[in-house]
Amino acid sequence: MKDSDILERISRGDEKVLDHLYKKYYRMMTKVVLSNSGTEEEAKDVYQEALLAFWQKASSGKLVLTSKISTYLYSICLNQWRKELDRKSRLSLEEVDGEETQGHDAEERLRIVKECIDELGDVCKGVLTYYYFDGLGMQDIAEKMNFANTDTAKTKKYKCKKKLDSLIKSKYTAEDFF
Repeated sequence: MKDSDILERISRGDEKVLDHLYKKYYRMMTKVVLSNSGTEEEAKDVYQEALLAFWQKASSGKLVLTSKISTYLYSICLNQWRKELDRKSRLSLEEVDGEETQGHDAEERLRIVKECIDELGDVCKGVLTYYYFDGLGMQDIAEKMNFANTDTAKTKKYKCKKKLDSLIKSKYTAEDFF
């Protein structure tokens, strides 16, 4: 089946083409994750998310394909896996930080942070939640928050983090928080 046929079937809402794509490119797409410290389950999840993203973009009519579908799907998988590795890296760093701080109640710390984030306003709440809790990258945050570009998202995150730090320091002592 040609790429043009696939896109035409997607535009008609033919979901059977998803099965075709899934089977045709499964090994190629999951290899991205498996060859980069991922498990079979993680590979399946990444590929399914990539197919869903492709389907949504293609069926909306907003997809401008400048490469083969396989190349497009591969780049989605690669980007999603990189985001997941970045998220895992941040989580493991937070765990190490938590182990180094003795007498530290992680649940209480999280409650305090979330409470203070809620006080910052919608923009800061959105940016910080997307970044720290949902693990989204700056590009995704820029799109979700309707920012002009990733630089705007980075600047907002930086300013919101500063506000959050100041708010926490004004409301809690080091003993309360740590």
